[in-house]
Amino acid sequence: MEVKANYKESLTNLACSIRKYFDLKYSHNTLDYVDRELAAYKPKNVVTLLCDGMGSNIMDRLLDTNSFLIEHRIKPISSVFPPTTVAATTSMVTGLNPCETGMLGWHSYYKDLDKVITTYRHSEKGDLRHLVLPEAIEYRKKHMKEQSIASEINHAGKYQGYEIYPFGEDPYRSIDDMFYRIYERCNRDGKKYVYAYDENPDSTMHLMGCDHKTVQSIMKNLDHRIEQLSNQLTDTMLFVVADHGHINVENIFLDDYPDILDCLSRTTSIESRAVNFFIKPDKKDEFVEKFHMYFGQDFDLYPMEEVIESHLFGDGEENPIFRDLLGDYLAIAKTNKTLTFKDQHAFKSNHAGNTEDELLVPLVLVKTRKSF
Repeated sequence: MEVKANYKESLTNLACSIRKYFDLKYSHNTLDYVDRELAAYKPKNVVTLLCDGMGSNIMDRLLDTNSFLIEHRIKPISSVFPPTTVAATTSMVTGLNPCETGMLGWHSYYKDLDKVITTYRHSEKGDLRHLVLPEAIEYRKKHMKEQSIASEINHAGKYQGYEIYPFGEDPYRSIDDMFYRIYERCNRDGKKYVYAYDENPDSTMHLMGCDHKTVQSIMKNLDHRIEQLSNQLTDTMLFVVADHGHINVENIFLDDYPDILDCLSRTTSIESRAVNFFIKPDKKDEFVEKFHMYFGQDFDLYPMEEVIESHLFGDGEENPIFRDLLGDYLAIAKTNKTLTFKDQHAFKSNHAGNTEDELLVPLVLVKTRKSF
């Protein structure tokens, strides 16, 4: 199979360059052009602002050519596979590929529980109450590798690391608060790394489509605010990236294909554009035949042995549970379709497929003025 994610020039590799600058060990190649910029400028502050869903192609469509972000974009780089928040933000935060972290998608099969879990919610897929399962929390803590660069920096004790999120123990309250927190931390003493996460434009694109005028307004505001921030900071190298892009989609509901459902031993997992299928042993031939008949124009279907051999989820030391997460077949979207269920969100725009709109993310680099 063709692997389109470029694991030599991806979010993982950018994270490894940041790890290198802060004297941390790293498991993959760094980006030499980023290393040179860091070595020459020697910033007191390194800031990564990840704008969820703001793919490079979407920037080109919705921002003016003279916008701040486009003028400071070095180039588009690759997300990881699947290009989706669970997998890609974890790679950016850790410097590890999805096969290493075990963080593959919105839904994950937890073998010890024999359940498909909504990864971030710790609830069983399909549970409309989103009842949190303590055993799911424990499974993720035990098996997934999510220790962040910022926390490792703090553990080493030589520099400082900060993380700024709209959720968790100390969430920011607004976009204004997020930018203020970045500014405030950069003005503290000492060499430091600041990672900030903005859930837009992704959350709006899911609901309205990726080319909606509201999305364009959000991106133009981000462009303006990031330019303002860069003018306020000194001794700072600012990276602006995304975890993935987006594509406007048409949803196919598996509920409408009872003969496909009859082949499944459990519900699907990972994502609706990178769909993990567990098949009853005596139904594999039937499943493959019917899948190609119904969905072959929109999805490529691969046996899991081929997926593993291809290193689709990246190279590196496999997480011990990586293969447990995988089913018998993986379907990867090549057009604008999704495979979902009627009790799931039917989004207008989505991601996790194998198109450039989803895989290419911007690498924006801003060097602020030096203080004297």
